[in-house]
Amino acid sequence: MDAMLPFVGTSKKVLLLGAGFVTRPTAVELDKAGIKVTVACRTLESATKLCEGLQHANAISLDVSDNMALEREISHVGLVISLIPYTFHAMVIKAAINQKKHVVTTSYVSDAMMALDQEAKDAGITVFNEIGLDPGLDHLYAVKTISEVHKAGGKINSFLSYCGGLPAPECSDNPLGYKFSWSPRGVLLAARNTAQFYKDGKKETVAGDKLMSTAKPYQIYPGYAFEAYPNRDSTPFRERYDIPEAETLIRGTLRYQGNPAFVQTLRDLGLLSEDKHDFMQNPEASWKDAFSKIVGSSTTTEPDLVWAVSSKTKFADTDEKDRIMAGLRWIGLFSDEKIGSGGNPLDCLCATLEKKMQYEKGERDFVMLQHKFGIEWSDGRKETRTSTLCEYGEPEGSDGYSAMAKLVGVPCAVAVQMVLSGEIKDKGILAPVTPELSEPIRLKLQKDYGIELKEKTLA
Repeated sequence: MDAMLPFVGTSKKVLLLGAGFVTRPTAVELDKAGIKVTVACRTLESATKLCEGLQHANAISLDVSDNMALEREISHVGLVISLIPYTFHAMVIKAAINQKKHVVTTSYVSDAMMALDQEAKDAGITVFNEIGLDPGLDHLYAVKTISEVHKAGGKINSFLSYCGGLPAPECSDNPLGYKFSWSPRGVLLAARNTAQFYKDGKKETVAGDKLMSTAKPYQIYPGYAFEAYPNRDSTPFRERYDIPEAETLIRGTLRYQGNPAFVQTLRDLGLLSEDKHDFMQNPEASWKDAFSKIVGSSTTTEPDLVWAVSSKTKFADTDEKDRIMAGLRWIGLFSDEKIGSGGNPLDCLCATLEKKMQYEKGERDFVMLQHKFGIEWSDGRKETRTSTLCEYGEPEGSDGYSAMAKLVGVPCAVAVQMVLSGEIKDKGILAPVTPELSEPIRLKLQKDYGIELKEKTLA
C-alpha cells in the first residue's frame, strides 16, 4: 500500500500534538492523503479515540514538557503539528529546530515564536503558522483583495474584518446566545483584553474592563442580529497586510445581540476575576453564598442580591436589566447550586457554564466571517467590497465536522501537505500574509474542499 502513497519515506510522517475538537479533520484529511500520523496526547485514551477509523494513524501518550521525549518523537517524523495551547509552541519549535523538522500551527505568531526565526532558517525548516479560520482563512482573502486593488492602482482606505464562531441561530437558546465546544475559559478571558485599532486615521484604545460595552450592532445579512467589538491589537495589520494607507483598520469578534452586554455585566460583577477567595475553596458551597460575597450583598436573599448587582453595573434600560437578571438566575447565581471546584470566580463560573452551555445532540454550530474593504481608485471613485464566509456545521453526534473544526482543521491539513510536498519552500517563522504564501493555499482549499469566501462589490 505504501508504494501507492503520494508521500513516502520517513520524512513524510507527521506528529500531531493534541487531541482537541479541531484536530479530527486535520488527522482525517492527512490520513486520506496517505500520510502517516502519530497522534500524541498526555492521555493515551484521547489520542486513541482520535485515531479511530484512520488507516495510517497511531496513538501515543506524550508529555510535551518532557523535552527529551518530545524530541525523540519529533526525530521519527518529517513535520510536527502543534494543536496544543499556544504557550507551548515556542518549546515545540525549539525541539523541532534541534531535530531539523518542519512545524505547522494554527496560532498567531507570538514574540517567543518569532524570536526563533533565525534559528529556524539556520536549521533549514519551515514553521508555518496562522493557518486555521481566524487566523488563517481571513488572511487568505484579505491578501487576495488587497493585492488585486494595489495592482490595479487603488488604495484600501478602510478594512473591517469580523468573525464569530457561534451556535446556529436555532440553537442559541440561552441567555448568552452562545455554546461551548471546549472550555469556556479562553472565551471569557478574551472578554478582558484591551483592544487597539485605527479609526479615521487615529489609533484608538479600548480598556479591557470596558471592551464589551463598546459592542455595536453590525449588519452582514439582515437575517442575523450580530453585535461586533474589536479584538486585541489590530494595529500591526497595517504592516502585515501592506496597507499603510488604511485610515480605519479593525479586526473584531461577532456575537449575537445581547451577548456583549451580558458578558460586560459578568465582568463588572467580578465574575471574570482569577483572584482566589477562601469562601470559594469549598466546592460544596452554594452559588448564592459565594455570589453574595463577590458582589457585597448584605444577605443571600434575591432582592438583596439584585440590589447589589444593580449597584455594581449599569443597564441600558429596564428591559436589559430584566433580561440580564433572568440570565444570572438561569446560570444559578441566586440558587443553592454548588459552585464546584475552582477556587476563584472565573473558574467556578466556567465549570458551571460548561455544564449548562454544551451543544446537545442534533444541534449545530455556525461560523460567520466577513471582510469589508473601503476602496479608493486613482480617479477618486469609491467602492466597497466584501468577502463573506457563512458555514453551518454538521449536527452534534453525527459523523460530520462542526463548522469550527472543519474551518480550522482542514486548512491546517492542507498547509501540512504543502510543506511536506515542497510546495511551500520558505524557511523560518511564516504566516500566510503575502500573496506568494497565501494564494496557493487559498486555491487548493477552494478547488479541493469548496472552502471559500464569497466576494461581492456593493457600490
